[in-house]
Amino acid sequence: MAKVRTQDMLERFRIELLAGEEGVHREISMSEVSRPGIELTGYFKYYAKDRLQLLGKTELSYFAELTKEQKMDRAYRLCTDITPGILITRGMDAPEELVEACNQSGVPLMRSPYKTSRVISRITNFLEAKFAPFTAVHGVLVDVYGIGVLITGQSGVGKSETALELVKRGHRLVADDSVEIRQEDYDRLIGSAPPLIEHLLEIRGLGIINVMTLFGAGSVLSHKRISLVINLETWDQKKQYDRLGLEEETMKIIDVDVPKATLPVRPGRNLAVIIEVAAMNFRLKRMGVNAAEEFSERLSKMIQHGEHDDDHDLEFDF
Repeated sequence: MAKVRTQDMLERFRIELLAGEEGVHREISMSEVSRPGIELTGYFKYYAKDRLQLLGKTELSYFAELTKEQKMDRAYRLCTDITPGILITRGMDAPEELVEACNQSGVPLMRSPYKTSRVISRITNFLEAKFAPFTAVHGVLVDVYGIGVLITGQSGVGKSETALELVKRGHRLVADDSVEIRQEDYDRLIGSAPPLIEHLLEIRGLGIINVMTLFGAGSVLSHKRISLVINLETWDQKKQYDRLGLEEETMKIIDVDVPKATLPVRPGRNLAVIIEVAAMNFRLKRMGVNAAEEFSERLSKMIQHGEHDDDHDLEFDF
């Protein structure tokens, strides 16, 4: 699991640091954000002290009505050894008691000018992406007509060469050789390249090339949602390959089943064009147009008409 510190959030959202500078390297261990409303009344039995604490207009308005002693008590009880930080929204002024408690306890006190709901949404999305289930897959990820296509297959089958041809045809490279995949939602997989090999492509005989330098900034992407898997394998004459497309194969990555197509590699087959067509056909299927099903329906109707005509011929013979 990736480590996220309060400092990362400060840099990502340009949040103002008000107090507790010593604690900016505290680790955030979960994506949930807590709004300590009932805790301000003095009930700390179920206080989620290991979460990022967020104080909005409601919490600060109630805090302002407390006595001096109550304010000091609540402020110091909010600041624990494992609290990653306290964030004030709407650009509101921080209470003096809270500033003092944060400085004494080393808990970062931050302020954002945005509304509470927007801050919660953005921070939660950021943390969920960081803490999402993670895996690495051997393959190439490219963006073809807006569809994230993960090309897999054994080493030396031609994945990188196919990706190079796709880039040359105007599509975009995301990752080559190793694709880091995060499950950011129950049905959403995001693929990216490790920082070490970002924008790089390895071609046997040529070596490593920088795709962005050769083809421009428009030829690469930092990340892309994976929608389709294309598996390349050496042509096997004994194997029966799908020739209609009625049966949809899937590949399970983490907890998501991704549509998968297997393409046999053989001299004379332009894999880049086939992958382009596969991506366009995938988009058509999502729009409700399925050529294989249309063909099957036509065939069924033709067979029915043929049987009907045979029945008429038999009746005529009698």
